[in-house]
Amino acid sequence: MISSTTPDTIRPTALIADDEPLLRESLARSLSVAWPELQIVGLARNGREALELFESLQPEIVFLDVHMPGLNGIEAARQLARRAQIVFVTAYEEYAVQAFEQGALDYLVKPVDEVRLDDTVARLKARRAAPQAGVSQSTQVLEAVIAQLLERLGQPAAAAVNASNAPGAAEPAPKYLQWIRASVGSTLKLIPVDDIVYLRSDEKYTLVAWSEGEALIRTPIRELMDQLDPDSFAQVHRSVVVNLHAISHITRGLNETADVHLKGRTEVLPVSRSYLHLFRQM
Repeated sequence: MISSTTPDTIRPTALIADDEPLLRESLARSLSVAWPELQIVGLARNGREALELFESLQPEIVFLDVHMPGLNGIEAARQLARRAQIVFVTAYEEYAVQAFEQGALDYLVKPVDEVRLDDTVARLKARRAAPQAGVSQSTQVLEAVIAQLLERLGQPAAAAVNASNAPGAAEPAPKYLQWIRASVGSTLKLIPVDDIVYLRSDEKYTLVAWSEGEALIRTPIRELMDQLDPDSFAQVHRSVVVNLHAISHITRGLNETADVHLKGRTEVLPVSRSYLHLFRQM
């Protein structure tokens, strides 16, 4: 007797590609909660490694960070799109909202929201249940979306892969975080980074103080610092990052420390000895 299997009876598999180790591991942990049956078969550090792991592991689903060194997530998606379900992961809201409205792909914005991840898992499960529905149309839309993203990243769609392999090819201009997603009561807020006054962290949360209020997020301050424009934000303490444009003045304290005073606010932020050199010429 010949047995048959369906997508529902086969354990789903996935690959995660992100150049930030903490973010790779964080997404893997979140997926283990949102979709316990999903097997994470590989973790890649860049697009090229993602392609190599895909060829050997053949996962159904690939979570691709948009911005990775060398071969980025969009370029990798061009080579994977016909053979896997692609979910883009990006720290840059502007690359996600408009490009993915057509529904052929899904996306997650860093820091990944648990509710949004549940929606993504539901869509992936639905696609597994009906793998042949709208394949040709989805492929056409997928290619169009990838072309849009490559254009927004400043790379011609047709030549993107070749350009990335060219000796001496220029690195794309760095892109920085534009929005931070935070829950305020029952509302999900998109906080413009330019409006942020400072960030202060403890062991589990980071306080985001901006022009209209405060909110707590789970993203560690060290991860946020990597995504913020260094011309606008500076870390002044192990647990504090401040918007340089929000500083009123600095007062020096004892033992090579200092305090940051903010424009129009009563909070005073500490500057530890390790970061005092940032203000020696101010």
